[in-house]
Amino acid sequence: MSAYLTPVIPTKPAAEPKTVYTVASGDLRLATNVKTWAMQQQVEGEFAAALNQLGWQVKRAHGVDPAKGHGFIDNQRRGMDVFAGIPADAPLVVIEAVWQYSHHVLAGLRDHTGPILLAANFAGDFPGLVGMANLHGSMTKAAIAHSTIWSKDFTDDWAKAKLAEWLSTGAIVHDTSHVRDLPALPASPERELGEALAAQLKANKAILAVFDEGCMGMYNAIIDDELLNPAGIYKERLSQSALVAEMNKVSDEEAAAVRTWLDDAGMTFHVDNDGDWKENLTDDQLTSQFKMYIAALRIADDFGADAVGIQYQQGLKDLVPASDLAEGLLNNVDRPPVTSREGDRVLFEGRAMPHFNEVDEGVAVDAVVTNRVWTAMGLDPATTLHDVRWGDDWEDDFVWVLEISGSVPASHLGGYDKAHSYRQSYYYFPLGGGTLAGVSKPGEIVWSRVFIMDGRLHVDLGRGTCIEMPEAEVQRRLNSTNKEWPIMNAVLHGVNRDQLMARHKANHMNVAYAPDAETADKALVAKAAMFNAMGYDVHLAGKVLTDLA
Repeated sequence: MSAYLTPVIPTKPAAEPKTVYTVASGDLRLATNVKTWAMQQQVEGEFAAALNQLGWQVKRAHGVDPAKGHGFIDNQRRGMDVFAGIPADAPLVVIEAVWQYSHHVLAGLRDHTGPILLAANFAGDFPGLVGMANLHGSMTKAAIAHSTIWSKDFTDDWAKAKLAEWLSTGAIVHDTSHVRDLPALPASPERELGEALAAQLKANKAILAVFDEGCMGMYNAIIDDELLNPAGIYKERLSQSALVAEMNKVSDEEAAAVRTWLDDAGMTFHVDNDGDWKENLTDDQLTSQFKMYIAALRIADDFGADAVGIQYQQGLKDLVPASDLAEGLLNNVDRPPVTSREGDRVLFEGRAMPHFNEVDEGVAVDAVVTNRVWTAMGLDPATTLHDVRWGDDWEDDFVWVLEISGSVPASHLGGYDKAHSYRQSYYYFPLGGGTLAGVSKPGEIVWSRVFIMDGRLHVDLGRGTCIEMPEAEVQRRLNSTNKEWPIMNAVLHGVNRDQLMARHKANHMNVAYAPDAETADKALVAKAAMFNAMGYDVHLAGKVLTDLA
């Protein structure tokens, strides 16, 4: 008889016939989960009704926690426990009406052998699309087979047909004909520039200052060193505690100088120091944000960083106001000057310091490349990421609402005099802080995304136009999403709604402006050439460089 304890290996139950099991990955923040729970229930009901009509039943794999007041999987351990009770080979659907933390469910999804479907509501007010897009990118990186679907309420013919397809075959095939691999680029000054910049990057390496990796469960936003380093990009791993410590060394007078510079530049701060601080923006919140801006540049200078990424949502959200305003300032060439601690140098004078929000390292690589290409071409290198938030038809186009959680470079808005700062929502940002918000100016853009697929780094490159819309329509779109955030109303050339949703491997999209269409096309060629020379798998998305085979 063995003297050792016999390990108990749990067995999973058998799948019930004609039954789809569902789970809901949620946020880490209790207030957010409680606020969004009612909408999640509505979307789950709509999805169940659609499956019932197709002769299937839905079984929710986890219940509601009455103490917490919601039924989301809200941490990784909870996700592991839930998946332990799901039949391994059963059809499984992750239903999302909200932002979600992908790592809450990745462990279970890795081991699941049955068909997996990610389903999201196509709506602006609750970001199920954004949550699903992140899980889609994370599962693509993890090489977990899955399908995706999106719908306003799962009653449209397209959604019903796609659901029937998944139930019968275990997969959904979407139209991704808008994407093609980069063909051989003909000789041009732009190709020569891109290749030279890649060689320069390899020789004079770049550093990404990463303030704590792994924000909000974005597994897809972590790029291993083995993939980054060969092209000359390395990480400086820093703690957000170091950022707070540096903030504490910044004087009130230095922060006030940033505020004065922005006031003189015409930026509007919607401050109310007498109201409820949970609802209103205060001068104290702004002072903290300006100290973060100064601290980030000083630490970047200490380590010779080429880009900075602040995680914020875990840890910092409980210590200081939102990082977004600092992030938007960093991404702009024209910004409040910051000196060294000794006051003898202006740091990164006349340069944007690319910031990759939420430490999304796919954004970081893209921002470094864009900054170098645009700077070499004499263009404004201000770049930012946006969430692929939502969209709607307008006249003859589908116009995407691209939003970021609080800040874009002021040049994307047409200047600081067109920028506003509102208090961030208490449900996402408990200590407040202002935004750098406004309506993105009309103009030509290059959009892109760096992502991991099949163990390799890929990049999708496309063209678009940020359009001018009537004020009433812009406000409707803001009211349908987060009205305190900056908005870009973009038409993506040659890419329809469902094609983008089917292909895009992330919740984030990088954008940069060019002064006209011809220059935008040339900048895209240089960017494609640089990525190609760096060893990335480059893809063209939509109507772009159509003269190439």
